[in-house]
Amino acid sequence: MKLTRTLKQVVVPALIAGVLGGCVHSPYTEEKESKTKPAPPTENEGRYSQRHDSGPDQSYSVDHIPNAVPKVEEIRRAGNKSPYKIAGRTYHVLPSAKGYKETGYASWYGKKFHGHATANGEIYDMYGMTAAHKSLPIPSYVEVTNVANGRSIIVRVNDRGPFHGNRIIDLTYTAAKKLGFVDAGTAKVKVVAIDPQQWQRKNAGNVQTPAPVLATSGEPPAPSPKNAEGHNLPENTYLQVGAFSSHNAAENHRRQVTALTGASVLVQKPDQNGSLYRVRIGPILDSLQLSSIRALLAKGNLNSHHLVYD
Repeated sequence: MKLTRTLKQVVVPALIAGVLGGCVHSPYTEEKESKTKPAPPTENEGRYSQRHDSGPDQSYSVDHIPNAVPKVEEIRRAGNKSPYKIAGRTYHVLPSAKGYKETGYASWYGKKFHGHATANGEIYDMYGMTAAHKSLPIPSYVEVTNVANGRSIIVRVNDRGPFHGNRIIDLTYTAAKKLGFVDAGTAKVKVVAIDPQQWQRKNAGNVQTPAPVLATSGEPPAPSPKNAEGHNLPENTYLQVGAFSSHNAAENHRRQVTALTGASVLVQKPDQNGSLYRVRIGPILDSLQLSSIRALLAKGNLNSHHLVYD
């Protein structure tokens, strides 16, 4: 099976550390740098449990896993540093996905990266419907069609890659299975960007729901992803919205933020060497919840906040 090297294989340890030749930084680089480090260890600490990529331990049916459903999402700095450099080559992120279409070769990546961070800090799930792309803004939605058999899928781009040969997009195991090239490893595909607003108008009331699990292939169903579009965040994700030397001030701010967002807000006591009470929202489960909370904070003119992993 021929799999590709994606951004995670090359630079994720540097992403987490926040250093890669000054070109690529840690997930959600639009936030202030936090003293609290993300949970995933570096590669030298055994970040990946296997050296080479592979698929699941057995072949699965993926008929029950739906396409990604295009949504209007804000394009933030997370995963969109431009230009960035990989293995001595410089890449530029497009200012918009509008009008993008390209024909080339697709590959897929799997078990080695399953459960680890993508370029924008979300968690990769090889059973989801996501993709890695070198230049499309993150997130973007694209339709991918296998030129050989005409099969088409919709995936959400939330990662960078593939940085290998003439491949233009890296898909999940599920996406490659749906397109029919899991065993071959690569396939010639046509990739067309989707405008979420136009897609929603066209498909109003006709959003895809998971199909019944079919046993006609004789394969067991693949594990259903928590979110097929890849929105999941690390379990220790919090949004810090303030730090105060006074506990009373921190509590007052906590009540204000709770009333504004309806989210779970806590006051973290100073650590052994600190003096500040930190007000944090969380844990935040996925990037959709994070976007919603940010929008509510903006309405309340609370724009000073940053992500921490604790």
